[in-house]
Formats: sequence, C-alpha cells, structure tokens
Amino acid sequence: MVDVSCFKRSKLLRSEEQIGRYRPGGFHPVKIGDTFHCGRYEVCHKLGWGGFSTVWLARDQQYVTLVLIRATHLVVELLDAFLHQGPNGDHQCLVFELLGPAVDSVVFDHHHGGDRLDADTILRITRRLLQAVSAMHRAGYAHGDISGANVAFTTSRLATLSLDDLLKVIGAPKTEKLVRRDGEPLAPGLPEQLVQEARWDDWSDEDEEDIRLIDLGESFPHATPPAKLAEPWGLQSPEGIFTGKFDHRVDLWRAGCTIYFLVMALIPFNHLGDMNALVGQMIHFVEDLPAEWRPQWECMKQAATRSWDHIPAQMPAQSKLEETFTKKVTEPGLAPLLPVISGLMRFRPRDRISADEALALLDGHGT
Repeated sequence: MVDVSCFKRSKLLRSEEQIGRYRPGGFHPVKIGDTFHCGRYEVCHKLGWGGFSTVWLARDQQYVTLVLIRATHLVVELLDAFLHQGPNGDHQCLVFELLGPAVDSVVFDHHHGGDRLDADTILRITRRLLQAVSAMHRAGYAHGDISGANVAFTTSRLATLSLDDLLKVIGAPKTEKLVRRDGEPLAPGLPEQLVQEARWDDWSDEDEEDIRLIDLGESFPHATPPAKLAEPWGLQSPEGIFTGKFDHRVDLWRAGCTIYFLVMALIPFNHLGDMNALVGQMIHFVEDLPAEWRPQWECMKQAATRSWDHIPAQMPAQSKLEETFTKKVTEPGLAPLLPVISGLMRFRPRDRISADEALALLDGHGT
C-alpha cells in the first residue's frame, strides 16, 4: 500500500484518484502526451476516474474517450480495444466516442444557478435512459449501477474542433508533479504527473445532445446476479437491505432515483450514513413497507438509538413522492414523470413497472 504521507502536499493529490490505486493489479500511470496502441492514441486531458479505471481524452483521427481498466478487471469491447503492458500489469484499454459531462454535474450547475434543466430536456433524458435500460434487459443484462454520475452527454458539436478550441470548452489540463518528500525517485508504477479532470465549465449543449449510459463495472447477466453490489449510500435498493439479494430489477429502482434527481437536483433519500434513517425515509415514499419485511424493520428500530414514532402506522393519503412533486414541480410538462417514478420505485422488485411500461406511460402523456 502506498503511503501518501511520503509525498509533498498537493491539491491534486487530495482531489484526484487515490495514489494507492497505482500498484500491481491497479491503475496504469498516465501523463499528458503519452501515446497508446503503437502511437495511435495521444492523451490530451483527463476526463475522470472510477473504481476500475482512469478515463482520458485522446486524439486519434477524431477525439475519443480512452478508458484504462485496472489490470485485474475486463469489460466488453466498444470502438476499439487493446492490451497495454505497464509497470502495474497488463491493462485492457477501451476506446469510446468522446462523451461530455455526467448528467449529475449539469443538473447541479443548473440548481446552483436557481434553475432546473428545461422540461423537454428532462423528458428526453428520461426517455433515453429508459430505452437504454430496456435494451440492456432485453439483451439479458443488468447495468447494476445506474445514477446521474453514470449517464453522460454526447459531444457531437465538439467533434470537428481543433484541440485548442476544445480545451476552451473543457479547460486546459492542470498538472502537478508527484514528488516524494525525501527527494527519492518514485517507485515503478506511480504516475509522474497528477492531472486534474476536465471541468466542462463552458459546455452548454445539454438541450441538443443525446445521452449514454456508461460504466458497466457492476453489470451482470440476468442468469447470474451477484451476491453483492457496490451501491452508493442513499441509492441502496430496498431488496438489498431486507433480503440481501438482487436481480436485474435493481436497475428499475435506480432509474427511478435518477429520474427524481433530474427533476429535484437531489436523490430521494438523505441517508447520513444511517441505515435506519434510510429505510425510514423509504417508507411511504411511494407505498407502505411490505408486510413480510415489517418484522425485520421492527428489529431494526429496537436496536436504534432514536425514536421512529414519527412514521405513520398507515399509508397517508398522499405518498411522500406525490406530496413533494406536487409542491415543487409546477411545469405541466413534467407531470408524466410522477407515475413513472412511482411505478419504478416500488419496494418489491416484482411490483416495479418495467422500463418498457415506464416508456408507455410517457407515450400515454404525449411526450
């Protein structure tokens, strides 16, 4: 394990991917200007990182997204795929079309400006997300990690720009050298250069661009669902909490959470790291807790340090979702999303509407 304290203090050392992930079987060290696949792909900027990879803007005959998977994780081929040998192992490299900012960052930017995405844009993103989920499910696969962070905009308008003009949109790369405090050379496998991810500060094409569902690191075939999913706090599915089992319909719950986020600029549940608080907020969000899960909920409440008497014993006349939606959403065009979210976010997977049924609800409202 890399000891971060041995390096000189740096803003990027704190804000970017963990240096400890650069190790045998981990990330491959990259710097601006590096080339891959016999010089075909030249790295121009960093677009981001995740649990399994770092993601880079690269230049081929056009701009592309180059994903360097950590040495112990493989996923499917897209536009191009090749193996790259590095000091930390053999890395599967995937080449995608260049994608823009994640939907969550664009929603947050609008929210901080006191606004939300245009209603037509929200409906279009919702439709495309549901179509992507439907396509994956028809193919026999689940995504497993749907969220606003894993839905990204396309960048068709940027395809013909020069690199200088592209960098005016996403910001020039900001880099810092990784330097040991003792002046000793870096160990093999560590990056020479820390690179800040692109900010997309001058990008404003969300009304015109399509979206893509990205990051298949948690995807799985219907026939072999995983024993465990890496679910971020606040986005846990109720079946995972109460049964410890998942199937492809976890995507439906997470799609409902994501659509809610598009409208409200926050996820439905303020978790605060407390599982009881998370479940307490789920109850009556759309419906009452299923009878078969209530004994487990009673045990959870008894072991808690706070009282849960504020949760009504019976389902109120309005669900929390309906109450919040009615109060905060005034655009008539967004009304079709209420039954869609309600249908997707049912406690039991078998009670959730499918992605195709959710699309039919949108069609029924003329969107």
